[in-house]
Amino acid sequence: MKKIKLLAISGSLRKASKNTALLKEAINLFGECNYEFGDLNLPLYNGDLEDKIGLPKEVTKLVNQIKKCDALLIATPEYNKMIPGVLKNALDWISRHKPQPLAGKPLALVSTAGRSGGEVSQITMKHALGSFNTRFLQGGAFIVPFADKAFDKNGQLIDENQQESLKLLMGRLRKEISFVN
Repeated sequence: MKKIKLLAISGSLRKASKNTALLKEAINLFGECNYEFGDLNLPLYNGDLEDKIGLPKEVTKLVNQIKKCDALLIATPEYNKMIPGVLKNALDWISRHKPQPLAGKPLALVSTAGRSGGEVSQITMKHALGSFNTRFLQGGAFIVPFADKAFDKNGQLIDENQQESLKLLMGRLRKEISFVN
């Protein structure tokens, strides 16, 4: 049996991103799998650029990663009560590929931010994903409030209840993958 392949996408480009740390923790709690990270350092969506060259090579790489993965993990920080621009930009580019690579893909969403933990960004992300026909895991949002205090120096979640909730979410994602395959 082949190993499950996860694609992790962080909506933060920062090297020390707590959302990227949360993705790493989720992958660890998911268990045995192959994984890679998608890179959102993409040019801004521009229809003229698309008309001139088609999808840029960076976008094509991300689309190919999506096609090859069994499921996606997306972490979205909250910027001004919204998903970050790099994440929206990536969705705009991905939407231009036909057939749609996100269609039917199992997807789990997590976030960490300030006081709200990114709850509003998750709502806007769910809305943004609506037209992609993913197999989005429904249920409570997985959020980690007060990101600056939620992780130890190794990037692991400190709170055992949050670890257990994230482990349950990863178990649900694994189960969703088995329905698709």
